[in-house]
Amino acid sequence: MNTILIANPKGGSGKTTLSTNLAGYFAHQGRHVALSDMDRQRSATGWLERRPEHLPLIHGMDGRGKHSDSLSAEWTIIDSPAGLHGDKLSDAVKRADRVIVPMQPSAFDIGATEDFLQILREEKAVRKERTFVAMVGMRVDSRTRTAVRMQEFLANAGFPVMTNLRDGQVYMQAAELGLSLFDMRPSLVNRDLLQWNPLLQWLTKA
Repeated sequence: MNTILIANPKGGSGKTTLSTNLAGYFAHQGRHVALSDMDRQRSATGWLERRPEHLPLIHGMDGRGKHSDSLSAEWTIIDSPAGLHGDKLSDAVKRADRVIVPMQPSAFDIGATEDFLQILREEKAVRKERTFVAMVGMRVDSRTRTAVRMQEFLANAGFPVMTNLRDGQVYMQAAELGLSLFDMRPSLVNRDLLQWNPLLQWLTKA
């Protein structure tokens, strides 16, 4: 089983967007996928409830990871809550094969993420290279000053930056309908899917 933890202590950083779209991608690849919702807001769970029945199946899990179908899942995606820290964070990191840290281009996000990355660097599983960490920029408009500042921050973060995802309405539309980008008509999302390719390659490489 492959376990991906999506984590950032800052609320609204894009964790659920990453989680639901990754679950949709692996489901479309014919994989047995479990989406674990640790967040009290239950946004990922709500997305699953809106998901049309004819689309590839994604199994939902509660925040403790308890679901009979999870035992045979090939990919488990964990949508973690804001403020994940301490023993709960250490346990989640230890259980994950890969951790993705999303962040948006704002001074608040940069400050919160900087402290969080230092905590990740000190996690034993990360230091021993049993768990690998990567960054993803969310809702990025490269023409803005905040985006430039975020790129400067990411360049010195100490973890690889897999991609930057644009601020597109297609993400909101997909979320409202219980869809991932990989469920939508390719002509509507071709530009966005290209931005996902580096992250997907990193996750699936041997």
